[in-house]
Amino acid sequence: MDTTLRDGEQTSGVSFMPHEKLMICRALLEDLHVDRVEVASARVSDGELDAVKSITRWAEAKGLLDRIEVLGFVDGGKSLEWLACAGVRTLNLLCKGSRRHCEGQLGKTCQQHADDVCRNIEMAMQRGITVNVYLEDWSSGMQADEDYVFQLVDALVDLPVRRIMLPDTLGILNPLNTLDYTKRMVARYPGVHFDFHAHNDYDLAVSNVLAAVFAGAKGLHTAINGLGERAGNAPLASVQAILKDHFNAHTNINEGELNKVAHMVESYSGIAIPPNKPITGSAVFTQVAGVHADGDEKNRLYQNALQPERFGRRREYALGKSSGQASLRLNLEALGLYLSEDDMRKVTDRITELGDKKEHVTQEDLPFIIRDVLHHSEVNDSVQLISYMVSTAYGLRPIAQVRLQVNGAIYEESAQGDGQYDAFVRAVRHIYRDRLGRRFPWLSNYSVTIPPGGRTDALVQTTIEWVFEEQSFRTHALDADQTEAAIKATIKLLNIIEPIYEEKAVGE
Repeated sequence: MDTTLRDGEQTSGVSFMPHEKLMICRALLEDLHVDRVEVASARVSDGELDAVKSITRWAEAKGLLDRIEVLGFVDGGKSLEWLACAGVRTLNLLCKGSRRHCEGQLGKTCQQHADDVCRNIEMAMQRGITVNVYLEDWSSGMQADEDYVFQLVDALVDLPVRRIMLPDTLGILNPLNTLDYTKRMVARYPGVHFDFHAHNDYDLAVSNVLAAVFAGAKGLHTAINGLGERAGNAPLASVQAILKDHFNAHTNINEGELNKVAHMVESYSGIAIPPNKPITGSAVFTQVAGVHADGDEKNRLYQNALQPERFGRRREYALGKSSGQASLRLNLEALGLYLSEDDMRKVTDRITELGDKKEHVTQEDLPFIIRDVLHHSEVNDSVQLISYMVSTAYGLRPIAQVRLQVNGAIYEESAQGDGQYDAFVRAVRHIYRDRLGRRFPWLSNYSVTIPPGGRTDALVQTTIEWVFEEQSFRTHALDADQTEAAIKATIKLLNIIEPIYEEKAVGE
């Protein structure tokens, strides 16, 4: 049973609009094929009633109404009236599963509370509503006073209750006592269908779910992305993968839709999926270490049963300072590109350089990096930037100091400008005009863009158009820093036009 729309909506800051609830419910039942969906708590608000009505209208038209459930309360039939108005046929009745809750919150004895629960169940039967029972705070009840739990369940087992739900309401269980407590329930009531409802306060929800399965629980409660009260519920994607891969358990879940539905819920809830979230996180099918990419390239040595294709995803190989040539080669193959070993080394060095700046390079960035690196390597490096410094301060014009090597001779100049790049160009112009006696190219256009198709801001692409000796030139450069990219584009141009200077000198 998925409880994203009920317990999941109890996540701090989460409130689904009625149409969002309907869309999520449709995805859960039609795309993911969960068995049941708990869509709301009764008597919450008029908006909640409208949302449930829209769900039940859709579900009835699809023949799925028996799979829609709503949490209700021992309240003399008020929740039943709400369910009837909403068109719901299944009530998940919340009763007190621990003596502490029964006496401390209700001020009643176990017998008094059991009598109230039985009356509500009878009223539900009269209305044709199916009943499941939640034993709220069951884990604390078993821990502190199991006789209370047994006394309450003894009063319920002969009534027409379809399922008894065992919630770890406060998230206090570990796999060992989950196994123990659930086994006791199954042994005492062998004919009862028990559901287990985990909470993740100690990051043990998934482990506790598995322990409950081992102990004989027949149903499990999960939520998309682990949404829920406090630290949340057991995430459906993780529970599904573990049940299938580790225990050969069969469910009806369509794994190929897990990632899509997870991101739908992420969008509607506003709760971001952590990058390292198993199955659905953005980074969990990305190999970072170069040795892992090398092993995968040779014989899938660093892959397990969690193949990304199962979940509608694909494996990726990160490009950064630790990725190496194997990662680069696999990314190039995915793009249908081929580089020589020498070019591979140059591009790998550039990616490593970006990685040292803590920039994340994506596969979509690769064609632009290749063009930048290989084009730069093809021109004559007779002009080299030895060093530069640009600075800016509030109320003062930016200053640049540049050391440039031209045909083996080193020149140094400084200048002010209207911006950091303008100051750099002015300093270089001083070198060319004042020290070398050369005309300097005229900058006619300048643009900065993110490379098309890139998914991150790791790179900016600077394109500069120049006019020199009545010829037009265009140079590109990439870098994580806009000014740095513009400076690289300028040095490229100076190398391109250097042969023109040399021809003129020969002619003179």
